[in-house]
Amino acid sequence: MPPVTRWFIKSGLLYFIAAMVVGLLLVLPSSFPLPAAVRAMTPTYFHMLMVGWVTQLIFGVAFWMFPTIGRGAQKRGDERPVYASFWLLNVGLALRVLAEPLNSTSPGGVWGWLLVVSALLQWLAALAYVVHIWPRVRDTKKPRRLEK
Repeated sequence: MPPVTRWFIKSGLLYFIAAMVVGLLLVLPSSFPLPAAVRAMTPTYFHMLMVGWVTQLIFGVAFWMFPTIGRGAQKRGDERPVYASFWLLNVGLALRVLAEPLNSTSPGGVWGWLLVVSALLQWLAALAYVVHIWPRVRDTKKPRRLEK
């Protein structure tokens, strides 16, 4: 299993555990004393599940399992876009986890701009991943010749 696949899967597992903790906090009765920022984490909870857990699991497994395009060390092609995708996605997601609840409790200012940066980083991560994986999405069978 390639290192970046392990990174994606292990990071995804960490986000899955974190999302489950946040989910538990969100269902506590309103009489339980929690900071307002924690109560405002519903969108963050779903983002941690869908981007942090599901997307990273898909990215990691797809990178590992899709058809190869070469031989030897570069059989999966240039891996730099996938490594960039990993870092962009995780930095963007971490910024979102930090900024979204704080922006909910005190809108505007730096928290709003961090959300913009977060979204841009995650968008760039997806683009980098597509740049890498696109050539590997192909028919692995050679076309058959039509006989007359």
